[in-house]
Amino acid sequence: MATKAGKAVVAALREDIDRLFDAEPDVRADADDSVHQMRVATRRLRSVLRSYRKLFDADEAAATEAELKWLADLLGVARDAEVRAERFTDLLSDYGDAPTEITDSLVGASRRAYTDAHAEVLSALDAKRYRRLRSVLKTWRTDPPLAPELARDKATDVFDRVLRRDRKRLRKLVFAEPTATPADRVELLHDIRKGAKRLRYSCEAATTVLGSDAGDLGTRAKRLQTVLGDHRDAVESREAILAVAAHAHGPAATVYELLADTEEAAAGRAISHYPAAAAFISVRN
Repeated sequence: MATKAGKAVVAALREDIDRLFDAEPDVRADADDSVHQMRVATRRLRSVLRSYRKLFDADEAAATEAELKWLADLLGVARDAEVRAERFTDLLSDYGDAPTEITDSLVGASRRAYTDAHAEVLSALDAKRYRRLRSVLKTWRTDPPLAPELARDKATDVFDRVLRRDRKRLRKLVFAEPTATPADRVELLHDIRKGAKRLRYSCEAATTVLGSDAGDLGTRAKRLQTVLGDHRDAVESREAILAVAAHAHGPAATVYELLADTEEAAAGRAISHYPAAAAFISVRN
């Protein structure tokens, strides 16, 4: 007997909810990479709810998605600060004689921002809003509010339609990129990255149902997401450096300029991989 769509999507949800719950103790202990793992689990779960939304009660899915966005945004503040601290540390490792003020302004400030943001995360995890979300997710883990009619359809049919829709959405963004103005291109590339991430997660949720075709498509989407993520990280790092450099003088200003140039080159190297990474989306199936 063919697997029903409802049963298949419950299995996918359960896996992502378990990832989120498993990461929580590590976040509380401030274990290495724990904020990243919980943020990814939250984003994956939210993405599955969005891509497979027609399988769920619309109002309950929208409410849960909104709460997951709140949690992901909260974790994102800490994770972004953590990434900046790591990136600035790596950049400055090539400048052994960099003035102490630069290290403090870049690495030190980012670490302090992470400490403050992590404290906010811990406070949220102990508050009523997160406890309510956790309770909801426990229910969704085994008995989500499915839309009865579609949940009884064949999983292969429903999941295939979801992947085609997410791929079509990403294709539209990719096809718009060549004609975007320079002012619009950075944000459009960010939207393409988000579209690639959504396709990746919907593919990963569908691999058990659709097999290697979904897995291969998800791998290509992940590659595109990674390329554009590397590009955006370099762009945002350069902007942060220039913002600090605006108040610098003398030798420090020169080092900031060199660091900004390094990030500009990194952004260029990353975006050079974009055409090849995005090529798969042009192949119609």
